[in-house]
Amino acid sequence: MSLLVRDEVPLAPLTTLELGGRARHLVEAADDATVLAALGWAEARSLPALVLGGGSNVVVADRGYDGLVIRVTSRGRVYFPAGDEVRLTAAAGEPWDALVAETVARGLAGLECLSGIPGLAGATPIQNVGAYGQDVAETIRAVRAVDRRDGAIVELPPAACAFGYRDSAFRRAPARYVVLGVTFGLRPGGPPTLRYPELAQALGRAGPATLGATRDAVLALRRRKSMVIDAADPNRRSVGSFFTNPIVAADVAERLAARAAADGVVATAADVPRWPAGPGRVKLSAGWLIEQAGVAKGFRHGAVGVSTRHALALVHHGGGTTDALVAVARQVRDAVAARFGVTLFPEPSFVGEAWDAGPAPPTA
Repeated sequence: MSLLVRDEVPLAPLTTLELGGRARHLVEAADDATVLAALGWAEARSLPALVLGGGSNVVVADRGYDGLVIRVTSRGRVYFPAGDEVRLTAAAGEPWDALVAETVARGLAGLECLSGIPGLAGATPIQNVGAYGQDVAETIRAVRAVDRRDGAIVELPPAACAFGYRDSAFRRAPARYVVLGVTFGLRPGGPPTLRYPELAQALGRAGPATLGATRDAVLALRRRKSMVIDAADPNRRSVGSFFTNPIVAADVAERLAARAAADGVVATAADVPRWPAGPGRVKLSAGWLIEQAGVAKGFRHGAVGVSTRHALALVHHGGGTTDALVAVARQVRDAVAARFGVTLFPEPSFVGEAWDAGPAPPTA
């Protein structure tokens, strides 16, 4: 097949941060055949290949990417019954929020709390996208992908995806697979997922907790935190949450809470936000840790800084550089490590930009 390869393509306009340099080469892939051909083209020239979706969870280096970027634009949605579920198979290039909106309109439960998240369907298993008490791992039934070791198209069951908190086998081995499509198992007529206290409280004030009401409440919550794409929002150039919520041993969380209470950060240790995260593990609030470490919402260093609405979001105000943004991210990480002895890890993927673990934090 004839492959249209463009050279020296700016990547900043293809990302929500609007940062980063150029791709040496770029291919738009609207179908599986083009993905395979592009991978073959890169391999024949001993070039690295990077798959880019919506650009909403990626930090591109100022020097760009010295290889082939494959921008996935495939479309297609198929619904079919499977026992007591309705399965939805979506092409990797399907816009995520439009997909969620359609499932809610069809009365299919399982994705409603993931409303308003930018990006494409193919990225969701890579990051095990989650929000407001739901993760896509709960509903993913299969991921169709290219195994780059031999070019074979495989269908991976959930166990092979090795999902974890904002993690998966795809994220841990980013050079192995290219996601082509995802199949979700949804509950017809099922109730919304209301595990997240902030969402449950918002719905309690709004009336009956239908799927539609849940989607509306999630969108409203995200909008208040500048976590939806809005051209009029000064915080719009971001990747959403820059850091994941840290999961620590229960005794570490207890010591941290006790120290916070002793230092007068909170009235009592019970006031430190935290949630169970499996046997002997506790999830902490990265946003809370950031603010209590002295990094305020709206902190700014030149053209980059912290969102005025959410401490977890780092934003680009225009005219900045990736180097400057990453420097602020490291400053935030180091402040939390110094104050609480907890290391924050970034949620987005880095392209051509290294993320160092930083100095070892003091013992919490």
